[in-house]
Amino acid sequence: MKIIVAGPGCPRCKATEENVINACSQLSLAADISHCYDPKEFAKWGVKITPAVIVDDKVIIQGKIPSVEELKKILSAFKK
Repeated sequence: MKIIVAGPGCPRCKATEENVINACSQLSLAADISHCYDPKEFAKWGVKITPAVIVDDKVIIQGKIPSVEELKKILSAFKK
């Protein structure tokens, strides 16, 4: 599973990235987590508002900081 946090590196984006890492850890989910800072790149996924979370090239959240619990519910559906 590939997870990308999209955003310019603001505190909201960093908090989102931390929550993604914590959710994956709590689920024992082996995921490739990265952060995309380039607006031109995350625009290719259709992201208009940051922070955004992209899982396997699908935007699952944008425009808010998702809680760890919210991420765990969403990521569980992607678990293979």
